[in-house]
Formats: sequence, structure tokens, C-alpha cells
Amino acid sequence: MSHEEFPTDNPAVVTCGLPYANGDLHIGHLRTYVGGDVLTRSLEKLGQQTAFVSGSDMHGTPIAVQAIQDDIDPEAFALEYHEQYKQTFPRFDVDFDNYGHTHQETNRELTHEIVESLEREGYVEEQAIKVAWDPAEDQPLPDRYVEGTCPYCGAKARGDECDEGCGRHLEPGEIEDPVSKISGNPAEYRDRTHKFFTVSKLADYLSQFLDRLEGTPNARNQPRQWIEEGLQDWCITRDLDWGFDYPDDEETVAPAEQREGAGETGEQDLVLYVWVDAPIEYIASTKQYTDRVGAETFDWEDAWTDSGELVHVIGRDIIQHHTIFWPAMLHVAEYNEPRAVVASGFMSLDGDAFSTSRNRAIWAREYLEEGFHPDLLRYYLTTVGGFQDDIDFSWNRFRERVNGELVGTVGNFAYRSLLFAYRNYEGTPEAEVSTEVEDRIEDAIADFETSVNDYSIRKATQAAVKLASFGNEYIQRHEPWNLADDEAAPVIRDCVQIAKAVAVLLQPTTPETSRRLWEQLGEDGDVAAVTLDAALEAPPATFGEPTELFEKIPEERVEELNEKLEERVAEASSDTDADETESDDSTEDQETDMDLEALTEDRISFDDFQELDIRVGEIVEAEPIEDSDDLVRLEVDIGLETRQVVAGIKQLHDVETLPGTRVVLLANMEKAELFGYESNGMVLAAGEEADLLTTQADAPLGSKIR
Repeated sequence: MSHEEFPTDNPAVVTCGLPYANGDLHIGHLRTYVGGDVLTRSLEKLGQQTAFVSGSDMHGTPIAVQAIQDDIDPEAFALEYHEQYKQTFPRFDVDFDNYGHTHQETNRELTHEIVESLEREGYVEEQAIKVAWDPAEDQPLPDRYVEGTCPYCGAKARGDECDEGCGRHLEPGEIEDPVSKISGNPAEYRDRTHKFFTVSKLADYLSQFLDRLEGTPNARNQPRQWIEEGLQDWCITRDLDWGFDYPDDEETVAPAEQREGAGETGEQDLVLYVWVDAPIEYIASTKQYTDRVGAETFDWEDAWTDSGELVHVIGRDIIQHHTIFWPAMLHVAEYNEPRAVVASGFMSLDGDAFSTSRNRAIWAREYLEEGFHPDLLRYYLTTVGGFQDDIDFSWNRFRERVNGELVGTVGNFAYRSLLFAYRNYEGTPEAEVSTEVEDRIEDAIADFETSVNDYSIRKATQAAVKLASFGNEYIQRHEPWNLADDEAAPVIRDCVQIAKAVAVLLQPTTPETSRRLWEQLGEDGDVAAVTLDAALEAPPATFGEPTELFEKIPEERVEELNEKLEERVAEASSDTDADETESDDSTEDQETDMDLEALTEDRISFDDFQELDIRVGEIVEAEPIEDSDDLVRLEVDIGLETRQVVAGIKQLHDVETLPGTRVVLLANMEKAELFGYESNGMVLAAGEEADLLTTQADAPLGSKIR
């Protein structure tokens, strides 16, 4: 790894987080995979040798739970979705060089080798832990077989992650008030011995690694907080009947029939936690690519153990795994560390979260069945916001962006320019490109290069669109239709060159449309294979009559699509027999349902409530905390004194407008230190949008909530 600007002389590997093979893909899931594909194609435009790999995550409790519910073998269940993903990704031009899955032999061998190296180097210890147990079924409850309360923030959580609250990874035994997802009965804790990766010993290395790490700011900043709070060792085994065995003398994948419940004795084989073998699939998939094309084309060992540039494109919810656990494993096993982690924000649908249980989603297959071109969605997902930003999809916004930018800017410029050239010159006029246009294309190329090195595929794409916008302004300014042929020729020559440059620069985001534009220019070969230099090479002297690249989306079409979505959601919501325990964990849980939480059955006494010191306050100062994506430092006046409080509301509120806001503060909350700031209390808020609680009238500051 060089940390030099791309392109480098080293082979690069771009990976996307593995989708859990337990559910259909919707367009929210596609954001990461389209992003990884656009970044890979952009690197190749710079001349960077790159392999783009991923695979389906076949192991873990999401698969096992759903397989039990469907009464099917987990391998057969997961393979069905794996095959679906293999067919779906190419339909959106997500072009993996290799797409494998975690249950393949290549991954098993590499996983056991890496775990054995952790053992050999002294980074694995056995520890007795409390494991949730279903007494009715007499079996352990790993990960998502159990639900309960997060010990850190109090939100509803599953066994391995606080997915509805603070987002923290949870170790076995941490979750409070556990309930079995198998029987619905309260679970109990029993002592079990498990294997732990002592990642806490690597805190200094990981801190230095984060100093070197490139990518999106959220991928660098979030893990710093976890290191400052003190890393917990990582349990890497599970009591489960599906996955890779912990490596021993029999290095096999345990079949389900050999894994009966252990009962009171607690004797049951252990499998590796899914987050051990899942990222190792990145290496395995690269190795499979080399096995297929040969090391002279791409050498996986050079990329992973010598001098490769490793870039992970992931969802925000798995930053911890990719910036703490994964680089620690690679470091001990003497593999290259990641050069960059590029983490996306979440995606909502028309202002609300995707909900597969409510059928509130635009499914990948549905999008295509509605007759929309994949390039339109690729463009929307790439440009509607920065990659780390939370973005929203609506059919209305989709129509506006397609009609305004693709049809009105890119398509309009390319068609009018090439049509004028064809009708008047049968192709490219004999003239030199003007200095103005050559400089403008060179600027666009420079913007593209800078953006790719900043991992901003949005800005890289915008470099092409801005060039097309300049082309529209240029042709309008010179009005070649009002000029004689010899005077119009230099103008149209410039415009044809701009069109060619747009085809080259826009290809990573809209590959099929750029291919058609390339062919309309009469170019030979594949636009995907050329580098940025081609943007300034002379176009062919002759070409045929062009056609429109894009079509406008009518307003009534959007109305029809919105009605379909509303009807579908209403139908699903009215089904009172809907399975409320349906797993919504497809493709790494990048979206969270907004269904209301059920009321807790646990009650507290009036005396317990009286112990909560909740006060009326007012924010007098607010400032974002540097290097944190979410945290804001507040000064809150609660009458008797002014408290400093750290709140995770940066992304949800305009910080500058917060002073003067009345809030409700839990004053006797235990003090905590976050990013070096003491937090003395907790500001109360409702829901995922952090709707700050306040009072109806002007209760005096410091008034106690009763």
C-alpha cells in the first residue's frame, strides 16, 4: 500500500460489504454496490489496475433463524438468495470481477489459516461468559436468536448489535432482559466457555491505523470513540448449528444433524462467528478471481500480502467491523491493512425508512419491471448526495433529476451537437479544437481525478455533467445554426469533442448510456476500456445519425408509481396476521424499519420514577464536536446551574439554531466522557429524527418533570 495518489503501480482491490443471503434486494441496498462499482470504474479510468470483488454472506444467525422459520436447510436457503443476487447485480451493471460466497472451500481454508495465526501469535483466549439460553427449548441463543435491551443506551437490541439505538456491537451476554426468538419466552443466562480475539491488545496499532486510513470521515471518526472508551475483546465463536467449525483436527463444516442442543451439560461444538469468515471472503473472492484469470492478469497475493491498495465500500452500520476487528485480524495474520474505508449513509424512501415487513420498498426487480433503465437509478444514487450522507429516494425526486440533469443537460447537449454535426458535416468537422474547449475538458479531467482520489464519486460524476452544461452554454452562445458552414465548423468540432469527453467521464456512472454515446460518435472499441486521455483524442471523421440518450419521465407516471406504493403499503399494514418476527436483516441491515416498538411488559414503581431527576432546560450554547459525525456539545441552563451535555444530534438538527431551544434534561444521568468532553446529563428526544422534547407552556427553567 502506497497512499500515493491513484493511479499507483500497485494492484487495487475494491470490495463491497457482503449481503446477507436471506432476503430480496431493494434499491436502498443497491446504493453501496452501485457506489463500489462506480468507484472501481473510476479508478480504472485513471489507469489503476483494479479487481472488484464481493460475495454473499451465507453464515450466521440471520440465515439460521430464517431457515428455521421456513423449515429448510440453511445452505439451500442461502444459496437460493445467492443465485438471485448473482443475477440481479449485473442487471444494474454492478460488474464484479468475482462474486463468491462465504460457504465455499476457498473461504474456509483462508479463514482457518487466519484464525490459526491468531492462536499462534497469542491473540486468542478462552473466557467463560454468560450466554442467553432458552430453557423451554433447552438450547443456547446466539446473536439474533435473542432480543432484549442495549446495556449502553437502553434501546431495543438484538443479541449482537444495538440496531435500533446506539449501533454498538454487543458481545454475547451483554444484552439485558433477553427474550428467546424461538419460543418468545424470557431467556436466562448460563455460563459457557468461548474463544475471544484479544483485540484490546492492539489498541495502539488501531489508533495509528486510523491516522493512516483514507475514505469517508465517518469511517475514521466513529471508531476513534470506541478506542477512547476502551476496546473490548471480541468473542469469535458461537453456539450455533450453521457455519465454519472453530479450526481443530477436523477442519470441516459441521452438518446440522451433528449439532444437537447441548442441554444442561453445555457440551456443544462451536462455530466461528459470522464476522470472522465474512470479511475473509474479500480475500477468498480475490483469490478465486486470480485462479480464473491467472496471476499475470491479477495477482491476489500481491494485492493482499505485498503492496496492494485495499478499498472497502460499506454501509455505515458495519464501520466498527471494518475499522477495528478486520484490520486487527489482517495485522496479526500479516496481510495488508485497508487503505480506505468508504462508508455510505442510510437511505430513506419518500421521507420514511424502508420497511420490508410493510412492503414499503422499491424492490430491485420492481424497478426494472417498471421499465426504467438501470443507468437512471445509478445516476440518482451517485449524485443525490455525498456517499456518506443520508439520502432519500422518491419517485418525484427521481423524475426531477432524470428530466433536469440527464435529459435536459447531458442528453440535450449530446443529441443537438451530434445531430447538427451529422446533418451538416456527416460527422466531425475538419477543424482544430479551440483552446477554450481544450482547457475546459482538461479542467473536467482534473476535477474527476481529484474527486476519485477523495473517494467522491458524486463529484467525479458531476465533473461530466458540468462539462455537458458548459457544452450547452457554448453552443447556445455561438449559435452555429446562424453561421455559415465554415464559421460553424469550429464550433461544432468543439461540441463533438465535448460530447466525447462526456462519454468518457460519465461512463463509470452510466456505463450503458456512455456506450451508446460512444457508438454514436463512430468510435471503435469499448468506452469502458479507455482511460481519461481518450477524452482529448480526436473523434472519428464520420458517424451516423444520433438518437436521444434519455427519455423524460411524465408526471402522470410518477403519480401512478406513488399510488402503487401506497396501495401496497396499505395492504401490508392492514394484514393483522403479518409475521412481526420477520427478519429484516437482508444485506447487512443498511435500513431500519420505522415500525413502532411494542410496549414493554416490564413496569417500574412510582418510587423508581421519583428517582429520575428530569428538569426543564434551555440550550444556551451549541457547537459541533470536531472529528465526530453525530456529536454536539451543548450548554443547557437548568435554572440551578448550566450543564455541559454531549448529544448525538448533529446530523438531525441545524446546530446554529439550537441556542434558545427549550428541552427536557435527565439531570441525574451518570456522567460520561465522549470525544474528550464530559457529558453531565441527557437531553431527551423522540424517535429516529431526535425530536427534542419540550414543554407546552413556559415552565421556569429547572422545573422538575413529575
